[in-house]
Amino acid sequence: MLSFHKKIVTDEAMRPVAVLIDYQDWQKIEQILEAHELQQKEEFNINNYAGKIKLTQDPLQYQQQIRDE
Repeated sequence: MLSFHKKIVTDEAMRPVAVLIDYQDWQKIEQILEAHELQQKEEFNINNYAGKIKLTQDPLQYQQQIRDE
């Protein structure tokens, strides 16, 4: 895990309300998050799920049947 210098800001009751970090550290964090998001998008392909479910009844007929109950 990366180490970042941070300062925790508290309110009068000493409850944490914010964290201050250096701008350069923030830029590193954003780069890491962006790379992770791109990786997640590439890994998910909805076409991998096409044709996996075998239906025994027409979905619209089933929906109408359930609503009529």
